[in-house]
This record gives sequence, C-alpha cells and structure tokens, in this order.
Amino acid sequence: MSLLMDTHAWVWWVTGSGRLSSRGKAAIRKASSQGELLLSAISVWEVGKLAEKGRLRFDRDAGSWIEKALEIPGLTLVPLTPAIACRACALPPSFHDDPADQIIVATARTEGANLLTVDDRIRRYPHCQTVW
Repeated sequence: MSLLMDTHAWVWWVTGSGRLSSRGKAAIRKASSQGELLLSAISVWEVGKLAEKGRLRFDRDAGSWIEKALEIPGLTLVPLTPAIACRACALPPSFHDDPADQIIVATARTEGANLLTVDDRIRRYPHCQTVW
C-alpha cells in the first residue's frame, strides 16, 4: 500500500530528525523501495511558508532545500488536482478546518494511501488510515 508523508514527516525524514518514529522510518523505507512513497504538493507550499515565517531554517534557501528534498528515491509528488481540491472540501464530518491538512487527508483518501503523521487530530479521524 502507498504511504503519503505528512509535511512534518517529510521534513523530519530528509533532515534526519530523531522525531520520526521507528515505525515511520520503516514505513518510509518500505514504500520508497517499492516506489509507493507519496507527498502532497501542498507540503511543498507548507515548507515554503514555514521557512518564510522563520519556523523552519535550512542550510540553504528554502527553494533549493525543497528541490533536493524531492529527490528521495521512490518519491512521487502528488499534484493538487481538482478532484483532490473538491474532496478536501467535502470530507466526512468531524475533520478540523486546517486547509492544508484537509488537502493532505483528501490526497491520502484519493490515492488509497496510509498517511504517515504524528498529528493526533488526523490520527483520531476515522476516515483516514494513518501510521505512526
């Protein structure tokens, strides 16, 4: 099964952060080796915004970091399609109102992927399969 990384999971994987769970690391390695590792295009925007606000700092400019971070073997960048955008606006009830999270969850649901996330709000959402 495909694995979609939440934005923080992608950043933590690329930077080698100790914050990524061992189960998450194993899931990334497996999905990567099978060509089933996914990233929502909205995550690229989120990283750019976090860098702009000074909440993320890299050893180079954000654009260069993003380009390099997208070179993970087996990683596929999932575009924000009209279908995903519409699905994000029509998620089953009880999901919170963060637009980026809505798009990420809609992407996972559209792709039939598990979502790698530490976010408790997403992990408690019964309409999305998660891994942590």
